[in-house]
Amino acid sequence: MSGRAAPPTAAPRTASKASGALQRPQERRAVALAAPVAVLVVIGLGAVMSSSSVVAIRGGLDQYAIFERQLLFVAIGIAAMIVTTKIPYQAYARWAPLILMVAIGGLAATQLVGTVRGGSRSWIGIGAFTVQPSEFAKFAVVTYLAAVLARKEGYLGQFSHVALPAIGSLGVVSALVMLQPDLGTTILIVVAAFAVIVASEAPVRHVAALGLASLGGAVFLARAAPYRWQRLTAWFDSTPDILGADLQVHQAQVALGSGGLFGVGLGASRARWSYLPNAHTDFIFAIIGEETGLAGSLTVILFFVFFTVVGAVVAMRASDSFGRLLAIGLVTWLSFQAIVNIGGVVDALPITGVPLPFISVGGSAMIVNLAVVGVLLNIARSGVEPPARRS
Repeated sequence: MSGRAAPPTAAPRTASKASGALQRPQERRAVALAAPVAVLVVIGLGAVMSSSSVVAIRGGLDQYAIFERQLLFVAIGIAAMIVTTKIPYQAYARWAPLILMVAIGGLAATQLVGTVRGGSRSWIGIGAFTVQPSEFAKFAVVTYLAAVLARKEGYLGQFSHVALPAIGSLGVVSALVMLQPDLGTTILIVVAAFAVIVASEAPVRHVAALGLASLGGAVFLARAAPYRWQRLTAWFDSTPDILGADLQVHQAQVALGSGGLFGVGLGASRARWSYLPNAHTDFIFAIIGEETGLAGSLTVILFFVFFTVVGAVVAMRASDSFGRLLAIGLVTWLSFQAIVNIGGVVDALPITGVPLPFISVGGSAMIVNLAVVGVLLNIARSGVEPPARRS
């Protein structure tokens, strides 16, 4: 029997290395940012499995066909997130003009060869799949504005240095999205872009001027299309039209109310049986509320709040102005989209037709959203810490 001790295995060293990495504040923030996203994606898959089965069967498909398709999109999205996590976020500042040009080209192509769904020409068919360029356009506008405003920090006192980048990116992209027409996505792009502008060194007077111009444009666009104006006025109307403009909201309220505190049970939704249109897309939050009750609904909201708070911390700890502005724009986009979707379902806001991030059915949205999380993770891991206070 040899007196030599057995060589140590690699497992303890690997575990020690992982533990050491998590001791860095940057890594802890990255984990804290990824955790709520992972939970929301899992919740979303469960909700899609339940809410889409009836639609699939009535379309002549297997009851899990839509769920399996969504599972594929999640897998692609996770792969995209892994890739964007590895790309230094500073590279997007160099690529920003190209990213914007690709987004504008995609939106223009939508007008030429796009597919119409629900009255909007927002998709381009590629084989058995469809791509929604407006999802990528959100990232393009935020990235371009963050790059330009960070580079021009010392010149933002001049209105032209703020207005021209905003018009060249936000103005052009918003106009192309409205041609589809898609007011909900346009609102999201405008809000995310303004979050970047507000967080920059631009004077308040410049931000206010652009804000007033955008508000005037929004009112004009709402009045220009009768169906948009009807949706808006229906929300303010004290007498709801439950057989017309308010049908979806009314059925969503019925679903949420029937869920009670803990829900009717997973897979036991009644609203999905064609009572609630778009139950697996824009109104999936109502299905979650029906099947898991108030407890499940609040859980989803709390995870979005947690994501937003951690995202704000990531932005504040970014190592440069571009990282800070980019993180603010991306977090605002995803968080505000969740607010708009959930607010519409619970009748706290007008219906805009935007999906619930990480949860609703949709390939382009899921892939882009998860890729954006990867960008935020890279910013988080590259962050800096404030100097320690002297005792």
